[in-house]
Amino acid sequence: MKSPMVYTVSKSFHDFPCAHRRWRHSGHCALVHGYSRSFTIVFACSQRDENGFVFDFGDLKPVKAWLESQFDHRLCIDADDPLLPEFRAMEAKGAARLTVFEEVGMEGSAKYVFDWVQAWVQNQSEGRVWVVSVEARENVKNAATYRP
Repeated sequence: MKSPMVYTVSKSFHDFPCAHRRWRHSGHCALVHGYSRSFTIVFACSQRDENGFVFDFGDLKPVKAWLESQFDHRLCIDADDPLLPEFRAMEAKGAARLTVFEEVGMEGSAKYVFDWVQAWVQNQSEGRVWVVSVEARENVKNAATYRP
């Protein structure tokens, strides 16, 4: 039996300067520290569109805008961080812009982006396109990938 053809493409989004902390870490990662994050998203389909594309890269502007809203000049904090009230107070005073989600490390960030982009692209493509994986990169040396 012949397997169905699957086409993949990837799109990278670079240079989202932000900070985070891993409050459970016993070392320096428990301190607020920053990186310029990048994300590479792999999209797939079995049936390309009328232009022969998996997904038109020009139509990914909402993905870039969402990534900017979540990571560009943001302080990413775990939802269960015991200092969250203090960080919220800093935000209220204009000292930070927070993005709060389950796990702000690279592994959790890759899943956070995957979940949003997967729902978005499924809606935009009426189910024709799906996300294969998301790589979250904190610098040139370190990255994590999420794929279901």
